[in-house]
Amino acid sequence: MRDNVAVDIGASSGRLVRGELRDGRLSLQEIHRFDNGFSERNGHCYWDIDHLYREILRGLQKAKKLGIERCTLGIDTWAVDYALLDGKGERIGEVYAYRDSRTFKAVPQVHAVLPFRRIYEKTGIQHLPFNTLYQLFAHDRGELARAEQILLVPDYLYYLLSGRRISEMTNASTTALLNLQSREYDPELLRLLGLPRSKFPALTEPGTPLGPIQEELVRAYDLPECELIVAATHDTASAVLGVPASSASWVYLSSGTWSLIGVERQTPLATPQAMELNYTNEWGAYGTYRFLKNIMGMWLIQEVRKDYGKQHGYAELVELAQAVPPFRSLIDCNDDRFLHPAQMTEEIRRFCAATGQPVPDTPGEVARCIFDSLALSYDVYLQELERLTGQKPETLHIVGGGANNGLLCQWTADVSGIPVEAGPTESTALGNLLVQMISSGAIRDIGEGRELIRQSFPIQTYVPRGTPSGQIAEAKKRFADLLAR
Repeated sequence: MRDNVAVDIGASSGRLVRGELRDGRLSLQEIHRFDNGFSERNGHCYWDIDHLYREILRGLQKAKKLGIERCTLGIDTWAVDYALLDGKGERIGEVYAYRDSRTFKAVPQVHAVLPFRRIYEKTGIQHLPFNTLYQLFAHDRGELARAEQILLVPDYLYYLLSGRRISEMTNASTTALLNLQSREYDPELLRLLGLPRSKFPALTEPGTPLGPIQEELVRAYDLPECELIVAATHDTASAVLGVPASSASWVYLSSGTWSLIGVERQTPLATPQAMELNYTNEWGAYGTYRFLKNIMGMWLIQEVRKDYGKQHGYAELVELAQAVPPFRSLIDCNDDRFLHPAQMTEEIRRFCAATGQPVPDTPGEVARCIFDSLALSYDVYLQELERLTGQKPETLHIVGGGANNGLLCQWTADVSGIPVEAGPTESTALGNLLVQMISSGAIRDIGEGRELIRQSFPIQTYVPRGTPSGQIAEAKKRFADLLAR
């Protein structure tokens, strides 16, 4: 049986993962792992996209040494960021990272021409200052004029491997340039940017065969013969496919650098209420929509860990947090000040001081502040989802790296009063692999794929405990006051 390999790259790391289906069970083998992160130069933030490409090739070389001669290959990464190609197919300049500050001035300039209400009616995409719409508006006009095409990051990596250009739809939807009704790039938004439709390749569905990896790469680097399959290239889209849901009414929480909480729907929900609460309608695989909210996630604790010189591991920070009384200090996780501060720990302390709360001092107190605030955030958005969709969730599925944080998972169950099923942590790679297996006929559909995941990987269930209701109620009130500031 042909192997399936997922290239799964997040904001802080990437990996190549082998998936094997044997005796009705799916197993994973990590082939290669590498670091990722943006760097700052001359006042701007950039990804090292060439580093990511080299690491993919290195991972495929390792796959060959493991005995993988032939495989399918899918790629997923984060959203919104892009590369420009000139008429010769060469990249123009570097790839900006979404945390770059260049879009802050662009947002009001865009809205002065086209109000956000109108943009949301067209696209159903939440307002984030780094949406591709604002990035392209802020981009150097000369570079855009020279560009023959614009490829989002995973599409660009597919291009480097295959020579073929695509605009994969789950990621393309995050640009805030696709129209929900026509399911195409919106002409008015393109006119706003001064860009013709031809600058973007044809929209491509997940599961589309893209053909083999370029023969010259196979020879030059001694790679396996890879048949490229278009994955759901937005990592959240793949993560949602990898949710082992079984109940009729469930909510997912993809917990990594970002926390994405939402529901899978067959139709978008771009109502005025959804716009007011800043929910998004990103396109999913197989005719679905991801109706969700973005929350600043493990980025907060990742940056705090850096502030302390990485002397504490993540598991140790959870242990230190457990020793601190709950709800001592709280933050609004989605406050823009936490998007890219000079030092996260000091920014959290300044927020607490400015809001009249005890200022967290120790690593455990800072970590507890983050975890408590995330759990309370999840509860707020669970209630909003219920009001917006009219459906009460039976289960919250937490997938991704945050599923390993037992304190946060249990606290989320306690605060929300909803059972939490945590795992698997590699849901994004699993969703990537499921698309490949459906495309190749190894499994029938995503329903069968989710059941396969449920039977193949351990899922930890957290049931709401009898935590003092008065303590939680008081914390919810304090948190609501913070959000209303």
